[in-house]
Amino acid sequence: MKDLKYIEDMPLDKRVDEINKIRRMLHDVSPFKSEPIDLIEWVKVDTVSANDYNPNSVATPEMELLRHSIEHDGYTQPVVTWKQESGREVIDGFHRTKVCKEYEDVNARVHGYLPVVSIKGDCDDRNDRIASTIRHNRARGKHKIESMSEIVIELKRRNWSDTRIGKELGMDEDEVLRLCQIAGLSDIFDDVEFSKSWDVDIFDEVESEDA
Repeated sequence: MKDLKYIEDMPLDKRVDEINKIRRMLHDVSPFKSEPIDLIEWVKVDTVSANDYNPNSVATPEMELLRHSIEHDGYTQPVVTWKQESGREVIDGFHRTKVCKEYEDVNARVHGYLPVVSIKGDCDDRNDRIASTIRHNRARGKHKIESMSEIVIELKRRNWSDTRIGKELGMDEDEVLRLCQIAGLSDIFDDVEFSKSWDVDIFDEVESEDA
């Protein structure tokens, strides 16, 4: 690879574009190119938007801790995104994105850019994006039960079976059915006998630092 000193004299935006270009070239020949983390790019934070289905929430103290962490430790995790023609939609990392957008000191330090990775190309269907967000969230913490219930109903209306919903979201079928009941669809399941007891506390407020 040729001497990279020439990049230093470029204007900021062009320099970032060139660095991203080099990273994509390396990614193309990487033995790990099937993994999203292999290609981290910096994009302008105003091109990254929230999704409309995330059931996670972060309480004010945890949000402040996340800001403090990013302020002192820097960005140690990229935001997981879905790439669209108009920009990127957050799959995982909404609050990391929010910190960059709302805190001037952080935004200035990263020059208004955000580190992102792109979800695999075969996961661009809305159902798949929803499932990916839920998997990221459930691996870390808990959800608000009402929001989870709404998401399960949306997936059912998009013709996902209970078995598929359970597999993709890390639930058993009893859990899926009870979330449907909470959404007011209990009449559909009048003839279903549930084999397990259920406590709504498992879906209480999220305990993770991000969403």
